Amino acid sequence: MAYTITSQCISCKLCSSVCPTGAIKIAENGQHWIDQALCTNCVDSVHTVPQCKAGCPTCDGCVKVPSDYWEGWFANYNRVIAKLTKKQDYWERWFNCYSQKFSEQLQKHQGEILGV
Repeated sequence: MAYTITSQCISCKLCSSVCPTGAIKIAENGQHWIDQALCTNCVDSVHTVPQCKAGCPTCDGCVKVPSDYWEGWFANYNRVIAKLTKKQDYWERWFNCYSQKFSEQLQKHQGEILGV
Protein backbone atom coordinates (compact mmCIF):
# COMPACT_ATOMS: atom_id res chain seq x y z
CA MET A 1 0.00 0.00 0.00
CA ALA A 2 1.35 3.41 -0.92
CA TYR A 3 -1.24 5.61 0.78
CA THR A 4 -2.54 5.91 4.32
CA ILE A 5 -5.14 8.03 6.07
CA THR A 6 -3.63 10.39 8.62
CA SER A 7 -4.79 12.12 11.76
CA GLN A 8 -5.63 15.15 9.58
CA CYS A 9 -8.72 13.26 8.36
CA ILE A 10 -11.93 15.14 9.18
CA SER A 11 -14.16 12.08 8.54
CA CYS A 12 -16.05 13.73 5.68
CA LYS A 13 -16.26 10.36 3.87
CA LEU A 14 -15.44 11.90 0.49
CA CYS A 15 -12.49 9.56 0.01
CA SER A 16 -14.64 6.47 0.44
CA SER A 17 -17.14 7.73 -2.13
CA VAL A 18 -14.48 8.41 -4.79
CA CYS A 19 -12.35 5.29 -4.30
CA PRO A 20 -12.84 3.17 -7.46
CA THR A 21 -12.01 -0.11 -5.69
CA GLY A 22 -13.82 0.53 -2.41
CA ALA A 23 -10.57 0.14 -0.46
CA ILE A 24 -11.37 2.84 2.09
CA LYS A 25 -13.12 1.40 5.10
CA ILE A 26 -14.54 2.89 8.28
CA ALA A 27 -13.73 1.16 11.57
CA GLU A 28 -16.23 0.81 14.41
CA ASN A 29 -14.61 3.76 16.18
CA GLY A 30 -15.21 5.97 13.11
CA GLN A 31 -11.61 6.01 11.93
CA HIS A 32 -10.99 5.61 8.21
CA TRP A 33 -8.39 3.16 6.93
CA ILE A 34 -7.26 1.76 3.58
CA ASP A 35 -7.59 -1.97 2.92
CA GLN A 36 -4.24 -3.06 1.47
CA ALA A 37 -5.79 -5.99 -0.36
CA LEU A 38 -8.14 -3.74 -2.33
CA CYS A 39 -6.03 -0.61 -2.87
CA THR A 40 -4.42 -0.32 -6.31
CA ASN A 41 -3.24 3.29 -5.83
CA CYS A 42 -5.46 4.00 -8.85
CA VAL A 43 -2.78 2.53 -11.13
CA ASP A 44 -4.07 1.10 -14.42
CA SER A 45 -7.29 3.07 -14.11
CA VAL A 46 -8.73 6.13 -15.81
CA HIS A 47 -7.51 8.28 -12.92
CA THR A 48 -4.14 9.98 -13.14
CA VAL A 49 -3.85 10.54 -9.38
CA PRO A 50 -5.04 8.47 -6.42
CA GLN A 51 -8.63 9.49 -5.84
CA CYS A 52 -8.39 9.38 -2.04
CA LYS A 53 -5.77 12.12 -2.19
CA ALA A 54 -7.53 14.08 -4.94
CA GLY A 55 -10.87 14.03 -3.14
CA CYS A 56 -9.56 14.98 0.28
CA PRO A 57 -10.61 18.53 1.25
CA THR A 58 -7.75 18.81 3.76
CA CYS A 59 -5.07 17.80 1.22
CA ASP A 60 -3.34 16.03 4.13
CA GLY A 61 -5.92 13.46 5.15
CA CYS A 62 -4.55 10.87 2.76
CA VAL A 63 -0.82 10.85 2.17
CA LYS A 64 1.69 8.73 0.34
CA VAL A 65 3.63 6.38 2.56
CA PRO A 66 7.34 6.48 1.72
CA SER A 67 8.65 3.15 0.50
CA ASP A 68 12.10 3.76 1.93
CA TYR A 69 12.65 3.93 5.70
CA TRP A 70 15.06 6.87 5.56
CA GLU A 71 12.91 8.78 3.09
CA GLY A 72 10.04 8.51 5.57
CA TRP A 73 12.28 9.40 8.50
CA PHE A 74 13.58 12.58 6.84
CA ALA A 75 10.10 13.58 5.64
CA ASN A 76 8.80 13.26 9.20
CA TYR A 77 11.84 15.08 10.61
CA ASN A 78 11.43 17.98 8.18
CA ARG A 79 7.70 18.23 8.95
CA VAL A 80 8.35 18.33 12.72
CA ILE A 81 11.14 20.89 12.36
CA ALA A 82 8.89 23.06 10.19
CA LYS A 83 6.21 22.98 12.89
CA LEU A 84 8.69 23.77 15.64
CA THR A 85 10.27 26.66 13.76
CA LYS A 86 6.95 27.77 12.24
CA LYS A 87 8.50 27.77 8.78
CA GLN A 88 5.77 25.76 7.15
CA ASP A 89 5.44 26.69 3.53
CA TYR A 90 1.76 27.58 3.66
CA TRP A 91 1.57 29.12 0.20
CA GLU A 92 3.27 26.20 -1.50
CA ARG A 93 0.80 23.79 0.10
CA TRP A 94 -2.10 26.07 -0.80
CA PHE A 95 -0.95 26.36 -4.42
CA ASN A 96 -0.45 22.60 -4.78
CA CYS A 97 -3.90 21.87 -3.38
CA TYR A 98 -5.57 24.64 -5.37
CA SER A 99 -3.89 23.74 -8.66
CA GLN A 100 -4.83 20.09 -8.23
CA LYS A 101 -8.49 20.92 -7.53
CA PHE A 102 -8.54 23.46 -10.38
CA SER A 103 -7.10 20.90 -12.79
CA GLU A 104 -9.79 18.40 -11.81
CA GLN A 105 -12.56 20.95 -12.31
CA LEU A 106 -11.07 21.98 -15.68
CA GLN A 107 -10.96 18.36 -16.86
CA LYS A 108 -14.55 17.84 -15.70
CA HIS A 109 -15.68 20.99 -17.50
CA GLN A 110 -13.87 19.97 -20.70
CA GLY A 111 -15.55 16.57 -20.51
CA GLU A 112 -18.96 18.24 -20.23
CA ILE A 113 -18.22 20.44 -23.25
CA LEU A 114 -17.08 17.48 -25.35
CA GLY A 115 -20.10 15.46 -24.23
CA VAL A 116 -18.07 12.72 -22.53
